[in-house]
Amino acid sequence: MDRKERKTGFQGERRFLSNFFPSPVHLEGEAYPTVEHAFQAAKTLDPAWRERIRQAPTPQEARRLGRLVPLRPGWEEMRVAVMEALLRQKFADPSLRRKLLQVPEEELVEWNTWHDTFWGRCTCTRCGGRGQNHLGILLREIRREALKEDASLKGTDLEAP
Repeated sequence: MDRKERKTGFQGERRFLSNFFPSPVHLEGEAYPTVEHAFQAAKTLDPAWRERIRQAPTPQEARRLGRLVPLRPGWEEMRVAVMEALLRQKFADPSLRRKLLQVPEEELVEWNTWHDTFWGRCTCTRCGGRGQNHLGILLREIRREALKEDASLKGTDLEAP
């Protein structure tokens, strides 16, 4: 990837797209401060680990703890669906939804430098921008659905002022 083509991740004005952005979500009846906290807790069925992750002071600490938990059976097969459910909760917030709708679809890529080629695309020399960008794909789908829903409300009593 050419240096001038390198992208920034979900930072600055796009920080709200990050799973680390403060946005309360619920997982099985418990409130979590960020999508990252809830996602990491969902990896395990152990209530003590879940609570420890829920109480983590930062999303970075929640992610670190999530790497230590005993994984629940079938986690690899369910992780995308879990992320989707959490993102849908997050972007049900009207202000975050409006902001998501303002981001061009092609910019919904979780560019990173930490070799995450599942959820995003890594810009390091070794990875060269490769990655599956599952987070971006989920955000695009939620954005498309929100656009369709907004279009169907145009001209109705439900249309926002």
